Amino acid sequence: MRGSLPPMTADTASSLLQTPLHALHQEVGARMVPFAGYAMPLQYPLGLLKEHLHTRKAAGLFDVSHMGQIAVRARSGDLTDAARALETVLPIDVLGLKPGRQRYGFFTTQGGGILDDLMLANLGDHYLLIVNAANKAAGLAHLLDAIGTACTVEPVERALIALQGPGAEAALARHLPAVAEMRFMDARPIAFAGEEGVAVRSGYTGEDGFEIALPAESALALARALLADAEVKPIGLGARDSLRLEAGLCLHGSDIDHETSPVEAGLSWAIPKVRRRGGARAGGFPGAERILAELADGPARLRVGLKPEGRTPVRAGAALYEAADAPEAVGRVTSGGFGPSLDGPIAMGVLPSALAMPGIQVFAEVRGQRLPCAVVPLPFRPAGFKRS
Repeated sequence: MRGSLPPMTADTASSLLQTPLHALHQEVGARMVPFAGYAMPLQYPLGLLKEHLHTRKAAGLFDVSHMGQIAVRARSGDLTDAARALETVLPIDVLGLKPGRQRYGFFTTQGGGILDDLMLANLGDHYLLIVNAANKAAGLAHLLDAIGTACTVEPVERALIALQGPGAEAALARHLPAVAEMRFMDARPIAFAGEEGVAVRSGYTGEDGFEIALPAESALALARALLADAEVKPIGLGARDSLRLEAGLCLHGSDIDHETSPVEAGLSWAIPKVRRRGGARAGGFPGAERILAELADGPARLRVGLKPEGRTPVRAGAALYEAADAPEAVGRVTSGGFGPSLDGPIAMGVLPSALAMPGIQVFAEVRGQRLPCAVVPLPFRPAGFKRS
């Protein structure tokens, strides 16, 4: 991600939106860059490598207020009606999502690709969707067009921070004691500094952690309180990207896009039996014909983990070849860089299904040379989620 973000200039800074934590970023010495229309911290004085490793061993605080929060309510007042409506745009089990729980999902295109991936929480009287920053306007418009007759679809204007790492629970519980009772993918109302919000036990690093949505002032107050803890350090976009890469998590626009199906992306686990062929609510979502066929028969290509030999990172866009002297590329790298926790280069890419098996060797073209890469299982390191 570091190489793909343009530097901040006076002209770009004046045109960018700011999150509620912007002043705090400046106070603690963040290097700011343009990202998804916002001025966002790329890294802090600690540096990308140490930020990454600190999150793995203690707790890292991320500002993710640039992401979109959307509330969906049934116009009838019956949440079941909202669930049924959402199942026409999401190939997941919304009806089976219990109050106080969250689930991963994605909007699909008519051609079976992925418009956006997201998190969906059942908050009892409404559903909360957290969508990617670059897609939040499009996601809102998509929902209004598809289910606006049956549901109210409204953006929620508040800050969003994420606390990630094995020390996240202890650090956050000092200020919000009830979060210690939560397990992975729980979602519950919280209050801090006299204002109400929502906490979910999830994140984008592969570590245990939380995402906390609060009004601007209380979110800033909580962020300051957390950073007063020696175990908590601010973490920027650079380390966020290397953390999610080690965790084998997709980045929309890179590993998944409008052409890539959920099956090709290795996200079949998110589509339950009830929405597949033979299920009680099979299909009924955009692109169902392609997606259900790929679930039954297998896709032509798959997302894979790649471990390059040596120390040279293999970046997104690099062509993949079946042999060192093969004339035609058979795939491409979708994300790649250095994995600090593994002390070496790692990448993800797409390959024909016949080559998408652990132990297969392929070759990535880097600066005119073919570098050998082993296909490996994802994630690159075990997740640290609290499941019980």
